[in-house]
This record gives sequence, structure tokens and C-alpha cells, in this order.
Amino acid sequence: MTRQHSSHHAGAVERLLRQDTVIVLGSVLLIVLAAAWYTVAGVGMNMSAVEMTRMAGPIGEPMTMGSATAWSIGYALLIFLMWWVMMIAMMTPSAAPAVLLFTALKRVGPDKARAATFSLCFLSGYLVAWAAFSLSATALQWGLEHIGLSDGPMMAISSGAFAGIVLLAAGAYQFSELKTACLRHCQSPARFLADHNHPGLLGAFRTGGLHGTYCLGCCWALMLLLFVGGIMNLYWIVGIAAYVALEKLLPTARWLVPVSGLALIGAGVWLIAAPFLTGG
Repeated sequence: MTRQHSSHHAGAVERLLRQDTVIVLGSVLLIVLAAAWYTVAGVGMNMSAVEMTRMAGPIGEPMTMGSATAWSIGYALLIFLMWWVMMIAMMTPSAAPAVLLFTALKRVGPDKARAATFSLCFLSGYLVAWAAFSLSATALQWGLEHIGLSDGPMMAISSGAFAGIVLLAAGAYQFSELKTACLRHCQSPARFLADHNHPGLLGAFRTGGLHGTYCLGCCWALMLLLFVGGIMNLYWIVGIAAYVALEKLLPTARWLVPVSGLALIGAGVWLIAAPFLTGG
């Protein structure tokens, strides 16, 4: 009986492992949903993202909400988590094709019994790369508040001219060779995995981290636009996430990147020039 029970249990485990695509896809969905809830709820913040979106002012003119929260180690950690969880919610969906392709490759190789585990290691490496960006964004947010270019409570740039410069820079980056090279890797996960797949669990984590690095190289300037519209502004969060997904998932739409670049440059020029044109 014990041997039969053991055999039945092993068979059940094997059947479960065959469903690695479902496991990985379900895990990705749960991660995105949890990150989205954390972002919308504004965990630890004075207001939720919904409230901050409702109170958002024009670009460069955020609503005044009194004195900013004093920075401390605890507050810096909270801001870092806010950035990282928001990046997880925004970037994980566009990484799903690479994660699922990695799962499929592992399913037909010597590691097929642990394909789901390898894929989650790959995803973990991808998200760690965005943790590095989130750390930099936290430092930048502190710096902008420190020199008075960002409104602390509303978490948005408080200067129209500086917001215009950020838009100009993001638009110009859309035409850069680095953007093009990184986007090419993001748009073709099959080619990326053929060139950069590494064995073992640590290799899966390393491969995911490298894919996240290319993704970061492709999208970091677009993510800085959150400073322009308000870091917790849901319209900007959803809009940027949707655009990033289109860039990656529609490689045949070659017009998308230059058109968005021109639009960002045009918006930046307008923000910088508007005070002179209107006499403000």
C-alpha cells in the first residue's frame, strides 16, 4: 500500500509539473495583480493613487498639499518599494512572452521536471534589474525634492520648464542607438534566449537579469515621465505601461518609436516655450 501510495503521489507531482506553463502564467498574473493592488492602494502613503490622480494638476503645476514628508531611512524604503512594485505591475506583462518562451525551452531540455522553477528564477532576475532602477529613481526623487524641483506630497515635477526638459530628453532617447539595440532584444525573445541562455538555476536568474537590463535600457527614459505627470498618477502609469507593451509586442510597427519620440519632443518644446508665448 505504501509503495502504491508513493507511486500515486509521484504521478500526481509529475502531472502537476507538466502544467508548468499554467503555473508560470498563473504566478505572473498573481504578481501583476498584487503589484497593481499595492500601487493603487498607495500602501504606506498619505493618499491612495486614486486620490492623487483625482487631485493631479497640470504638468509643472501640481496641487499644493502643504509640507513634504521628511526623508528618513524608513520613508526612503517605502518610496523604493513604491517604485519597485509599480515597475513590477507595469513591466511584468510585457515580459510574459519571454518568460513563457523560456518555460517552453526548459520543458524540452534536461531540466523539464523543474521548468516552472527555472522560469520563476528567470522572472526573479528580470524583476531584480528593475529593483536597481527603482533604487536610482528613489535617489532621483529625493534629489529633486531636495533642490525644490519636485513637489513632495504630489510627487510631481513642480517646474513646467524642467518638465519640458524631461520630455525633450525622453523624446530624444527614442532616436538613440542604445534604445534601438535594447528594444531589438526585447522584441525578439527567441533570439535573445538563443544568444544568452545559461544553464542551472543561477543561470536562469542571470538570463532573466540580463533580459531585464535590456528592457531597462529600452524603457528607463519613458519611466522618468512619471515624474512629469505624477509618480502616483494612474493615467500616466497605465498609459506608459500600455505604450511600453505596444513597443515590445508590435515589432512590425516601426513607426511607433519615432512618432512617440517626435510627440514627446513637441510636448517638451511647448512646455518650455509656453510661458514666453503667453506672456506668463
